[in-house]
Amino acid sequence: MYILKAEASFDSAHFLHGYNGKCSNIHGHRWKIEAEIKGNDLCTDEQHRGMLTDFGDLKHDLREIADSLDHALICEENTLRPATEKALAEEGFKMIMLPFRPTAENFAAYIFGLMSARGYAVHKVTVYETPDNCAEYTEDF
Repeated sequence: MYILKAEASFDSAHFLHGYNGKCSNIHGHRWKIEAEIKGNDLCTDEQHRGMLTDFGDLKHDLREIADSLDHALICEENTLRPATEKALAEEGFKMIMLPFRPTAENFAAYIFGLMSARGYAVHKVTVYETPDNCAEYTEDF
């Protein structure tokens, strides 16, 4: 089996609603994403012969996902008071509301799904919250 890996990064703020500790407060990270795709067969068309997929396409698609999350306050839906959410929106802040708690574990599964939806046979997604701490998601066992 062949495995290709691409990386992208984004900066964002988040907080963990209901968490008893420092991470309950708004704070930021430089998130790093590693997406690995897999396959047994290489392309045979002249342009892509000998490739699992074009690295340029893989990097572009992962970068689009990272860019969509970049420089935003990422929140779990219904964790901000409506007045707070409205005030932040009126100030023009980029906010992304997700149906899950914004943890590295959940981001890994989320990005796995987004890459899969783009047609990739995803092997694993790793999300680094810090240079030393990461979460991986895979559906292979």
